[in-house]
Formats: sequence, C-alpha cells, structure tokens
Amino acid sequence: MKLLILSDIHGNWSALEAVLAAEPQRDGVVFCGDVVDYGPQPVECLRWVARNARHLARGNHDNALGFDEDCQCLGSFREFSLATRAWHRGLVTGEDRKFLQAAPVLDWFKWDGALFRIAHATPQGGLFDYLAADQWGEWIEGVEADYVLLGHTHVQGVRTFGTTTVVNPGSVGLARDCRGKACYAVYEMGRIELRQVDYDVERTVAALRAAPLPKRVVEGLTRALGCENGPAVQLS
Repeated sequence: MKLLILSDIHGNWSALEAVLAAEPQRDGVVFCGDVVDYGPQPVECLRWVARNARHLARGNHDNALGFDEDCQCLGSFREFSLATRAWHRGLVTGEDRKFLQAAPVLDWFKWDGALFRIAHATPQGGLFDYLAADQWGEWIEGVEADYVLLGHTHVQGVRTFGTTTVVNPGSVGLARDCRGKACYAVYEMGRIELRQVDYDVERTVAALRAAPLPKRVVEGLTRALGCENGPAVQLS
C-alpha cells in the first residue's frame, strides 16, 4: 500500500503533473497544505487535491485565500503572495473557497496499522511557525503518533525521535532546497522515502508571464523556481 505525501503545491500544475506521472501507482494521497498562491494554476491544483487527497491540512496561504486573512509572509515573498492571491481570488469559485475554509488544521488517520498526524506548520496545528528539523523534537513532546507530517518550510526532511518520525515532504510547486524540482515523499512497506522529480519549469514560468501580475513579481517567482540565473530568494 503506497501513500503519496504532498505539500505546498502553490498552484504549480506542471510540477504536480510530474509527480503524478512519476507515481502512477498509489493507494492514497495526503496533503500537508498550501495549494494556492504563487503559481499560475490554483484552480486545477485545488480541485485535484479536493478530489484525491484522502486526508489534508489547511496551510497559511489556503487560510489567507479562504478567509481573506493575512498569511504572515515576510520579505520579498510577501509581495509575491499578495499579488498572486489577488489574482487567484478572481479565479476560484465560492465552492473552492468553501473547500479551503473546511480543510482542518489537524488531521489523524491510520495507514497499514501506523498512526499518522498531519498539519501544516506545527504538530499542534499552527499555520505560521517555521520549524527547522533540529526543532522538531521539542515540538512533538506529548504528541502520540507514529508519524507526524508537516509542510510549510519547503525543505525536505525526515527525523525519528523515540517512536515518532517527523516528515516534511518538501514543496511540490516551489522547492527551496531543490529548485527546479518537484519534491514529495512516499510511505510504503513501513518506510518513508523522500523523492524529487524534474518538471517543465519553463511551462510554469510561461503561464506566470501571461498572467496579470507585476513584472517584478514574475521575475522574483521565476528566480525562486530556478528557471533563470539570479539571486536566491528567501521563502516565507
């Protein structure tokens, strides 16, 4: 039984398609949040998640679009988030927003006898804290689960603390640690494996360039996607 673990798709349909092509055989999908903002195809990605994710958590960007609230981005990505969200707001329907609003901040499920806990930023259901892997241990004290699945940082990682393994599958649509690749994880036969796959970054960038977005926003996102040479940007 293969479980596909995704997070932080951020409207990047090309990246999501590459992951699905790489993992055609899957028995379940879980999603750790943030399907919207930044990318050019939020509706396609959101509706795929709505149809296919058996379990999911709401991300800070999902929360911001669903409830018209601040996603609490910092640095240059705050401008990118505000600009793309203003555009996405006109693309999604009322039903799409209801889906984002209804997504839980915490979810639990069993898979092949193992207990999983899923959230976006923290094991307690927080949406905004950025936890490095060396902080995970203190945050899972008192948490009862075999596996804790988190997203938000756009950085892959797996660490085990006692009987609990914390997993961040990385970002499908806007990876910070593997720019130009779509990142995800797979759980199968009692083992977690972090994976990355190439995707058509130029296709995503072309769609961004055709969007009604400021040039500096498109240029910044293009650099973050790893499509062009330029200074790396801090994801927030």
